Amino acid sequence: MHIYSLLTLVPVLSLVNAACYHPSPAFPLPELDPSDPILRAAFTRINAAASLLVAAPEFDGHSYSIEVTSSKQSLWSAHHTAREKNKDGRGVDEVDGDTLYRIASITKTFTVLGLLYEAAAGNLSLDDTVDMYLSDLSGKRGGQIPWKDITLRSLASQLSGIPREFAQSDLLNSLKDPASWGLPPVDRKGLVKCDEYADYHPPCDVEDLIDSITSKPPLFAPNQRSTYSNVAFELLGLVIANTSQSSYISYIQEAIFKPLSMSRSALTKPPDSHGIIPNGFQFWDIDLGVQAPTGAIYSSTSDLSKFLRYILNHYNGITHATNWLQPASWAEGLQSFYGMPWEIFRTDEILASRRPVTFATKSGGLPGYSSLIFLLQEYDIGITILDAGGRAPLLFKLRDIVTVEVVRALEEVALKQLERYTGDFVATEPTLNSSLTLSVDQHGLTVTHFVSNGTDMLDSVVPKFPGIEGPWRAQLTPTLLFRDEAKQEGELWRLQVVPEKTEGGSIWDNFCVTDIDSLTYGGLPLQEFVFWEDDEGVVEGLDLSAFRLKMRRQVDSTGQEDAQAELR
Repeated sequence: MHIYSLLTLVPVLSLVNAACYHPSPAFPLPELDPSDPILRAAFTRINAAASLLVAAPEFDGHSYSIEVTSSKQSLWSAHHTAREKNKDGRGVDEVDGDTLYRIASITKTFTVLGLLYEAAAGNLSLDDTVDMYLSDLSGKRGGQIPWKDITLRSLASQLSGIPREFAQSDLLNSLKDPASWGLPPVDRKGLVKCDEYADYHPPCDVEDLIDSITSKPPLFAPNQRSTYSNVAFELLGLVIANTSQSSYISYIQEAIFKPLSMSRSALTKPPDSHGIIPNGFQFWDIDLGVQAPTGAIYSSTSDLSKFLRYILNHYNGITHATNWLQPASWAEGLQSFYGMPWEIFRTDEILASRRPVTFATKSGGLPGYSSLIFLLQEYDIGITILDAGGRAPLLFKLRDIVTVEVVRALEEVALKQLERYTGDFVATEPTLNSSLTLSVDQHGLTVTHFVSNGTDMLDSVVPKFPGIEGPWRAQLTPTLLFRDEAKQEGELWRLQVVPEKTEGGSIWDNFCVTDIDSLTYGGLPLQEFVFWEDDEGVVEGLDLSAFRLKMRRQVDSTGQEDAQAELR
C-alpha cells in the first residue's frame, strides 16, 4: 500500500476546478415577498421604464402584459393597452392578467411536459425512436430521413436534424415578385394545399404533414447538430395522441390546463371578448390544425404564472429520465444552449460579481403576437412577457428592462437573506481551540476565519494546496439537500476554495469542470458543512463533518448570542 501526502494527492483532485471563479448556486432559494422594499423598488423602476418606452409613437398599436412569479405566488404584474385598438372593435377594452394572447412557440413547452408525463406513466421512453409510435415513418415509407435513429428526446431537444417547416416560411407565398430576389419561376405541383399555401384556410392535417415530411431530406444526421424545427413538435404531438389514446388538444386540456387551473388557456380560438386582438394581419383567428403542438396555445400572464410555478416546483421530479431545465445541446452562440425545448442563455454581464446568471427561456412569435417566458431556478423565479401589436422589437426592449432589474433585485434580496448564516461559531467542546467566522460579500457566504484544533486553516493549510496561486476566497455553496430530508433539517453546504480571476493568463483559465467533492478524511467529505436551526428557525449550530466538529453560535460576554442570529 502506498501512502500519499496531501500535497501529492491534491494536484490530481484540484485540477478540474482550479478556474471555477463563480460557484453557483451561491445561496439557497430566496424567500420572496411581494411587499419586500427591494423588490417593490425594482418593480417601480421597471414600470416607469416600460411606460416611457411604450409612449413612443411606433408602439401606438402595441399592448403588453408582464408578470413575475416565485414558486409560491405572483409578485408583480403590469399591463398596457394599445392606444390604437383593433378597428373592428373586437377584443378586450383593457388588458389585464386574464387577457389572452397567442403565445405561439411557448406551446412547445406544454408539448414537452405532455411527453414527460407520458414517460412518467410508462407509456413511452424518451429514448425510443419516433418510428416506434408513428408507423407512417417506419421503413421505406419514411423517405430519406433516418427516423429509426431519431429519438423522442432528440425531437424535443432540437437535435433531430429534420427540416424546420412543412407548411410555412416559403417565400413563394409571400413575395410578389420572386424574380426581384433572383429566384426563378416554380410550379406549385407537389406542395401542400393548406395553411400558408392556401391563405391559411384550411389548416393542415396529419396526412399533409406526413406526406410532406417524408418527401424531404434531412438537414443533419440525428444528434449531430442542433437546429430549430417546428415539425419536430408536430410529430411529438402525434406521439402524445397515440400513447394517450386521445387527441393532442384534449390531452393538454385534461392533463395540464385543468390540473393547473389554467381556466382561460385554450388551443382552439376562445371568444374574442377574452383576448387582445391587434390591428393589421394577425393570427387570432387562424386554426393551426396539425401544427397546434408547435404554436397554437392562447394564454394569459396569470395562467402562465401558474404554469411557471408548477415547473419551478417540479422540474426535477416529473420523470427520473431528465432534469427538465438542463441543457441538451450547444446552440451557435457561445453562451446559448438548447434544452427540451428551452432556449438557455448564460451571461456574466448582469451582476457586479460577474457570477453567471442562467435563463431557461422560451420565445414565441406569430403575426401580431410575440411572447417570452423565463425561468431562473436559482432565484426561484419565473417571468412572462406578452406583446400584441407586432413582431419582436417591443418585446426585446421589455426583455432587457425586466430581466436586468429583476435579477439585480433578486440578488440583493438573496444576499441579504444569507446574513442569517453569518457570525462567529465556536466548538461545543470547550477544550477544543476551534472557531470559525462567516460573512457575506458580493460572491456569497465566505469563511473569513477558520481555526481547527489550534491550526489556522486559512493561513497555514489552504495556501499550501497546489493550484492555489494568487488571491482566493473560501466560499460556501448550498447543495439544497438536508441531513434529514424528511424533516428538512440540517442544511448541507460545501466549502470551495475559489481563485479570484486576474487579468492576463491562459486562454484556458475559463475552463471549469465542476468538482466540489474532491477530498475526504476518514471517509467523510472534507468540505461538508451542516447548518442547524433552532425551533424558531434561527441558525444556531454548525457541523464540520470530516473534522468531527460540532459548533455553536458565539455567545458574547453579556451572554447574548451573536446579533446575526436574530436575522431570519
